[in-house]
Amino acid sequence: MNETAKRARAAIDLAAVRSNVRALRARAPRAELMAVVKSDGYGHGAVPCARAAREAGAGWLGTALPEEAFALRAAGDTGRLMCWLWTPGGPWRTAVEQDIDVSVSGLWALREVAEAARACGRAARVQLKVDTGLGRNGCQPADWSRLTSAARAAEAEGVLTVTGVWSHFACADEPGHPSIAAQLTAFEEALKTADAAGLRPEVRHIANTPALLTLPEAHFDLVRAGIGIYGISPSPELGTPQDFGLRPAMTLEASLASVKRVPGGHGVSYGHQYTTPGETTLALIPLGYADGIPRHASGTGPVLVAGKWRTVAGRIAMDQFVVDLGGDGAEPGDPAVLFGPGDRGEPTAEDWARAAGTIGYEIVTRIGTRVPRVYVDSGIQGEAEAAEGDSALTGGTA
Repeated sequence: MNETAKRARAAIDLAAVRSNVRALRARAPRAELMAVVKSDGYGHGAVPCARAAREAGAGWLGTALPEEAFALRAAGDTGRLMCWLWTPGGPWRTAVEQDIDVSVSGLWALREVAEAARACGRAARVQLKVDTGLGRNGCQPADWSRLTSAARAAEAEGVLTVTGVWSHFACADEPGHPSIAAQLTAFEEALKTADAAGLRPEVRHIANTPALLTLPEAHFDLVRAGIGIYGISPSPELGTPQDFGLRPAMTLEASLASVKRVPGGHGVSYGHQYTTPGETTLALIPLGYADGIPRHASGTGPVLVAGKWRTVAGRIAMDQFVVDLGGDGAEPGDPAVLFGPGDRGEPTAEDWARAAGTIGYEIVTRIGTRVPRVYVDSGIQGEAEAAEGDSALTGGTA
């Protein structure tokens, strides 16, 4: 292990990713599954997690940015792949040439992708997005008929194929929220309009992870699994990962950089927001907000050290923070586990989310590049083993 990895590491269990994909597929048996690997696989590593998801039967991969999709193609993936966050002047032609499904929410985007398709002499794969109530990207219902008609005309010209119609929920992680039924109704109306325009999309999809888990009526032809494939519940209101047969894939740990005895009344870290109540032992953990540890969790973030939960003592700094071990002992180099699946009594990403007043998505996604990812596979020989490198993706779409 290199010197950086001795300081800290994020161990990513690819067996957990595969198991999560299988568990999610079982909840939507009549729909295909898209494994969303945007933002470097929610901080877990896009290429290894995409490969594991493919191995577990994910027929589609999804990214936000075109550059994320191109990286998967460069790594060897040849299966169905979609990206959805485009701006004017984007790399449409490269996406067309690499057989990537692109999302279109307005006439400007339809024109640009059609021009790119004409330039390279190859039909583009286009998925039309309708705004059913989220209010972000997506075509407004008032403009939907015009967009679907224009798309059908371009399809008749042979410059593109409309492979999908899709949308996204605003509140699927809030059970019973009235917007859920309203968005489903709006989506079904949008599908009728697309059908009336002569479009015959291969896939219709609106379900994200929470909808996949709780709304079978929203599964349609394809479900998009994001945070779920990494073993994190989309909302505590829906339940724990274990409630859905999911297992957190990331374990974040570090080696203690310093252990020392200090007297009572000793200030700790910037601003002395924490002062030792008596003589005690302080341990220094070499991770900070530059590594993605949320500064908002100063004084509240949980860490497992010497077999017990500890709480961040004082402010989290750029590169380090302190925990008070009380009467317990430890040595420099001993492990500190910030979060993991919880099997060994360690905190979880959700525990850190509560401590920082945020969501589990942000905790794992924000872990920075100074923390090396070490890929393990707990399903091979019963013990985690390091998997060197990022093997190329397969093109399978099982």
